[in-house]
Amino acid sequence: MQERERAESAARQAAAQLTAQDVRGVALTWVDNAGISRVKAVPTSRLAHAARRGVGASPCFDVYLVDDSAVTSRHIGGPDGDLRLFPDLDRLTVLAAQPGWAWAPVDRYEQHGVPYAACQRQFARRMADAATARGLRLRMGFETEWVVMHANGHEPPRYGCSGPAYGMTRVVELSDYLRDVLDALTAQQVEVLQIHPEYSPGQFEVSVAPSDPVGAADLSVLVRETVRAVSRRHDLDVSFAPVVEPGGVGNGAHLHLSLWRDERNLCRGGDGPYGMTDECESFLAGVLRELPALLALGAPTPASYLRLEPSRWAGVYRCWGLEAREAALRFVTGAPDDTGAANAEVKCFDAAANPYLVTGAVIAAGLAGLDDGLRLPPPAAGDPAVTGGQERLPTSLAEALEHFERSELLRRALGDPLFEAIAAVRAGEVKLFEGLAPKDVAAATRRRY
Repeated sequence: MQERERAESAARQAAAQLTAQDVRGVALTWVDNAGISRVKAVPTSRLAHAARRGVGASPCFDVYLVDDSAVTSRHIGGPDGDLRLFPDLDRLTVLAAQPGWAWAPVDRYEQHGVPYAACQRQFARRMADAATARGLRLRMGFETEWVVMHANGHEPPRYGCSGPAYGMTRVVELSDYLRDVLDALTAQQVEVLQIHPEYSPGQFEVSVAPSDPVGAADLSVLVRETVRAVSRRHDLDVSFAPVVEPGGVGNGAHLHLSLWRDERNLCRGGDGPYGMTDECESFLAGVLRELPALLALGAPTPASYLRLEPSRWAGVYRCWGLEAREAALRFVTGAPDDTGAANAEVKCFDAAANPYLVTGAVIAAGLAGLDDGLRLPPPAAGDPAVTGGQERLPTSLAEALEHFERSELLRRALGDPLFEAIAAVRAGEVKLFEGLAPKDVAAATRRRY
């Protein structure tokens, strides 16, 4: 109770500051198992009440599919029950591209005050705490890729620029737009590392500074919704979906991670491959071992598997390598004098994923690798589609779901209620898109993310 009273007091002060900035409402978000950001909003004057008492919301969203239909699971489903949403005031952010609005992510609790077993954000925090208990901490960050389209509902879409891949022409065409994206993120105290055109038509990418695992997932949500808001102000639509049109390179949401003990980056300065410490190698080997099951979390929709094609830098082979852009796990050493730069990148994930599930599950897999003293196989180089010899990751959501359902590691980490809700949603989406042509799968998802 004292904790809620302190939160209420802090929220009153925050609300007074927001009111002085003419902020009228606060969007309180969580991400469901289909990867959709859901929201309840409160007037600024009710923020203190929300911090003390929470905001009511149904648990049914945890079994929603991408089209807003619902399935059910053993623990979650149906019209009954209620939860309380409590905003994390440490993440409270005035939204630069949505005048009059602020944002905060929420943790979800049962009515009687205990943590909700299927709260994905608290799952990520539990896994981060499990690493902390070993004296380890993770720095993580998501790359955000998106495609800009004209906001006219055209099908197929008309792209918002016509310049070549990675070309300066795109920056010239949309320089005001990209400036406003940078301005909005900077105003929200998001540190941008780089922003640039990507490979696909109308595609861009922004990378932000790494954070703790929960913070990285929060930033993924904030960055995406900021880009969306800026796009609308420029009369543009935006898609973070795995593919906008089948047959091309899609949108990834690559996860970068580094493992630290005190102030030492364990990804360098060791005797392992490319300077990894033993702990780093075991952690990454655990992630690599679990990737077929992790794909059900990181590539969670049938549309994801239209993106996961060989020779497109999507990381469709279960291998790792130094700067290997066709490997699912890419290791980056960085400049010799930049101790923080060494990190690993998981390339097979996309933005249809719930980022809290991704960060938490990757930590769980890595810690299991440490427990088992795993070692990495020899590194891969080149394109495995040409050189051969590497295992292909699952090629469909149904196949990834089979690996997920067999993973006792992920079941233990997630707990039965969350694990079974995720499995039910994945099975529901397999059925939802069964028999559809790739162009119809892409059309059904490109404006949902």
